[in-house]
Amino acid sequence: MAANKNNEMTREGYDNLNAELEHLITVVRKENAERLKEAISLGDISENAEYDAAKDAQAETEERISTIEEILRTAVIVDDNDESDDSVQTGRTVTVKDLVTKETMTYKIVGTTEADPLNGKLSNASLVGQHLLGHHAGDKVEFPVPDGIAKYQVVEVKK
Repeated sequence: MAANKNNEMTREGYDNLNAELEHLITVVRKENAERLKEAISLGDISENAEYDAAKDAQAETEERISTIEEILRTAVIVDDNDESDDSVQTGRTVTVKDLVTKETMTYKIVGTTEADPLNGKLSNASLVGQHLLGHHAGDKVEFPVPDGIAKYQVVEVKK
């Protein structure tokens, strides 16, 4: 996954990625090297499944490290210090009511690399997220979705 040029992130998301990167570099790389060393010691590497698995794990780790480094390099941390603005923004938690299904949902608006809708983290670039940005409690938001028109009311915005 390539990062956006201007990759908005919450401080929490940035810190979590830094922690993951540190773990990959200090722990997982060493574990991969040890697995490779053990696999090589088993003999002929041309038909050694352990060696192939260790090489694959090493490649996956290096790819993830590279991806995280690129994300962090392009990250713009969103600091929510504007007390006068109570609109939906990256880093804030918004409660919305679906005016069609009458269901109420609460999401934290996060950057694309932090998105996890099943755990209440909605990307600011998602269809719903981008249409909620800038709205305030009480606002009604309508926008086209593949199966019609989505209709939401912003119930609450928390910092």
